[in-house]
This record gives sequence, structure tokens and C-alpha cells, in this order.
Amino acid sequence: MFGFEISKKDRRTNARAGVLKTPHGEVETPSYVVVGTNGAVRCLGSEDIPKTKTQIIIANTYHLWRGLGDKLESFPGLHKFMGWNGAIMTDSGGFQVFSLGFGREHGMGKFFPKETPSLAKQKNLVKITNDGAHFNDDYGESYLDAETSIKIQEKLGADIIVAFDEPTSPIHDYKYTKESLERTHAWALRSLKAQTRKDQWLYGVVQGGAFKDLREESAKFIGSQPFHGFAIGGSYGESMGAPREQMLSVIKWSVARLPEEKPRHLLGIGKIEDVFDAVELGMDTFDCVIPTREARHGGLWTKFGRFDIKKGFWRGSFMKIQGDCKCPVCENLGVTRGELREMFKTRHPNAARYATIHNVFFFNDLLEDIRRSIKEGRFLEFRREFLRNSNRGIMGP
Repeated sequence: MFGFEISKKDRRTNARAGVLKTPHGEVETPSYVVVGTNGAVRCLGSEDIPKTKTQIIIANTYHLWRGLGDKLESFPGLHKFMGWNGAIMTDSGGFQVFSLGFGREHGMGKFFPKETPSLAKQKNLVKITNDGAHFNDDYGESYLDAETSIKIQEKLGADIIVAFDEPTSPIHDYKYTKESLERTHAWALRSLKAQTRKDQWLYGVVQGGAFKDLREESAKFIGSQPFHGFAIGGSYGESMGAPREQMLSVIKWSVARLPEEKPRHLLGIGKIEDVFDAVELGMDTFDCVIPTREARHGGLWTKFGRFDIKKGFWRGSFMKIQGDCKCPVCENLGVTRGELREMFKTRHPNAARYATIHNVFFFNDLLEDIRRSIKEGRFLEFRREFLRNSNRGIMGP
């Protein structure tokens, strides 16, 4: 039912290709995990998802829990709810411990304020104790701890679930990060003890901020526990104002002390160069809102770079989003940049849908090419060629 096999290792890097077997199908790795926060990939119908080469989706435990309320008890499971028979992950709700608390207080989300200037400093909605987290947000008052998180995730029925944790940020000091890490480790043990379903894999989370000794301590501790796989959290790098090198260091410190035979997931990372870095350093899966969130706002990704389809420059353009793209929007429908711009301008209901189909397909297709390059022993060459082309500019064919 479950399993993870490494089929090929790159001889010059830590990159590896493998297969993650789940009750709902196999996931070839490295793989992009598409975000479906509330049990749906925004702007896509269930019939659209198979057209995007998506192998696995991640849903948000906290928002589903609070949104479903009493309906959670009779919830049919994410697969039936989504009309999706592929693999599904759920996070633990731990990110909301950070984002609705310290993150709001300091104007930090998944992306640093300079990238999202509308994210102003707001009231902290979370009180953290060693037992768990008390929330007082738009849903009202609630309490989440390791046992509750696991119970919710078991009700949601994902194939892969995640231990409850507390992420920190680049501006947390050593003292707080160490205290937080001790909580995360205690919550990890409680998560293991709370799990009752045998048809779900449970991942432990490595934390420790940007501090080498804490990251190594966390990876060693979490790696020694009987988790089925591991997630690296809090490696936000540039997305939260930290130097890019910090993200790379966090991954290196963590991977070096995790069991090689088990799968590794990178939480919340997904820009193209970050993907290449993560794969090179030995990560197997990673999730990010970039493909879907940017699509809704007109941000289109191609192998020649990213562009904003809403710009006046694309008015009347006969160029496809990407000339040689095999996604349904480019190849089957032949939608041009000019047509898609007009759809966004007139708020056509298919505008964000077409953009999302293209973006999700693009990232999944890129990962397919990365897997192939690892198997053929040319990962570094493919990386170099792809990144060189991506800097050529958006007027590529």
C-alpha cells in the first residue's frame, strides 16, 4: 500500500529520483505538490486537475477544520469531497500557529512584506502554550494541539499527514527558537502517539530556524523517531526577508541528518530556482501557492520567464502563453496572450481558470523534465540550460 523507492541518484549532487507509493496511486519524485487549501485547487474543477499532470495535492488542516465545523464528523474524506482519486497530503495547522500569531503581529506571511505590501501589522490572534495553541480569529475561539491536529487529519483522510509543529521566522532570536523547538519535538512525540489510522503516513517536521546547531539537533531527533517521512519547515529564505543562502543552509543541515531511505518534503517553497536547489540538495517533494495564486492575478510562468498577462503590452498579441507548451490551454485551445489579457480585463470566468491550468501544468511539466534529467545523469546540465533560457525573456517562442 505504502512505500518509497529511490530509483536513481545523481552522482554529482544529492538529487534523486524515486517513487512514493500511496493508497491512491504512485507519485514520481521529485514532485511539485499542488496547493488545494480548502479541499479544492482554486479556479479548477475536478475535471481540470488530471489535465495538469498533477500527481499530489496538499490541503490545509486548519482552514478545513474551522470551515467545516460540526460537519467534520460526517465528512466523507478529501478524496470524495474533491472528486480526486490521486494522492493527497494535509499540513498540521502548525503554519497558522505562526501566521495568525507572530506573523500577523510583524506583518509576515508566506511572503515578506516587500512582496505583499498590503500585509500590514495586525493583532496577534494566537496564544501559544507548551500544550497547544489558542486561536481567536474570524472563526471564533478555538484550541489546537497535537492530538486534535492528528484527529482532524485522520477525519480528512489524506494519504500523508503531518505532525503538529510551531514554525519560527528569521527574526526570532535563538532563545525563543530553542524553546519553540522543544515544543515542536514534544508535539511530534504526541502526534505519533495520537495516530490511530494505519492507512496514512505521518511525517515529522524539522524546525530550528536559521541556527545550525538547532537544525542539526532537530533533524537528528525527528529523524530518529518512527515517522514515515519528514518535512522541513521554516526554511523561508528570501520569501521572508532572509538571505537566499539561509534557505540552502537550512536544507543542507537538515538533510544530512535525516534517514536517506525515507521521503523528504520541503514546506512552502516553490520558485523555479528554489525547486532546482531543493532537488539538488536531496528533497523529494515541495509545495507552494505560487502557480495558483499568481495565476489568479495574471502571473504566467513560461520556460522563458514570468510575465503579467494583464499588462497593456499584450493587447492584441497573437503569441501563445508558451509556444511549445503542451497544456490544454496552449495546445488544444490555442489561447493567445492577447485573448487571455482581454479575458482578465473583462473578468471572464475562464480567465483565472486558463491561467491556473497553464501554470500548474508548467510546474508539473518542469518536474517531469527534472526527473528525466536525473535518470539520464544530466541534472546539472539540464538545470544550467533551463535557467539560462528562463533569463532570455518572455518574448521566447
